[in-house]
Amino acid sequence: MSLVIDCLTKRFGSVQALDGVTFTVPAGGICGFLGANGAGKTTTMRVVLGFLRADTGQATWNGRDTGLWPRRTWGYMPEERGLYLRMPVLDQLVFYGSLYGMSRREARRIALDWLARFRIAGHADRRAESLAKGNQQKVQFIATVLHDPDVLFMDEPFSGLDPINVALLKSAFLELRDRGKTLVFSTHQLDQAEELCDSVAIIDHGRIVTAGPTREVKRSTGHQVVRVETSADGDLAWLRSLPHVTVTRPGEDFTEVRVDAGSDPQAVLRAAMAQGDDILRFEVADPSLEDVFVERVGALDLEERVLAAPEVRS
Repeated sequence: MSLVIDCLTKRFGSVQALDGVTFTVPAGGICGFLGANGAGKTTTMRVVLGFLRADTGQATWNGRDTGLWPRRTWGYMPEERGLYLRMPVLDQLVFYGSLYGMSRREARRIALDWLARFRIAGHADRRAESLAKGNQQKVQFIATVLHDPDVLFMDEPFSGLDPINVALLKSAFLELRDRGKTLVFSTHQLDQAEELCDSVAIIDHGRIVTAGPTREVKRSTGHQVVRVETSADGDLAWLRSLPHVTVTRPGEDFTEVRVDAGSDPQAVLRAAMAQGDDILRFEVADPSLEDVFVERVGALDLEERVLAAPEVRS
């Protein structure tokens, strides 16, 4: 059981928005869909959900074209908010539920449960326009999950949320996954994807540059990361002189270096011991998703991604 996106192409005039997009999302998992602005994430989601028609290619859920499944199968949370700003929060949630065949009583009960969970039960009778942007985002998420879809697509769901509300949303993601739901979300915040996702797909200019289980994607670069801390006063000359080693994050507490593919990270340990200082920390780890993104997409796109990320509000 899985969501299979197979060779999707889509052109808008002279712009090739999707160019053979292919990746698989195992059922009952969380997939991070990563890429710079304009890379093709939203277009892919809209094609899978049937809002746009692909030029070529197909998306299937458990072996059937996604367009053949009932609409209740899917939940979609767009990046731009789609709330009725002058309509009370609870009334519009009940309305959204009715669009999927829910009774008013059922939709009201489930909506109130979610509102309480997200600590905004007191806003149920307020107009959406009176809510802070972060609270509007939570209402939009509730509208996405209210009808209990099997697959959720969410475009930048953490946008506008403060750390407390990010934690609430992460908890909801994990609960939905544990209930067997399949979640696909895009984000500019790669640390959150790394924390939550069982699998990831990175897209660049309409093409998938890497995809698969998160651990495999992180290891696909071939290099390793070493974090080392000694009792020395921060002189990194000995580290910078090592062959096949690049200092990536100098710091007061520890220094992080990248060890090239095929090289032995234990060489860093041996060099540290040769300095005669006490070794307070030595750790070998996989690269982060940010490391993978920079290597596969480029540091310039990463900088543009950070600068374009939305401001966090409560």
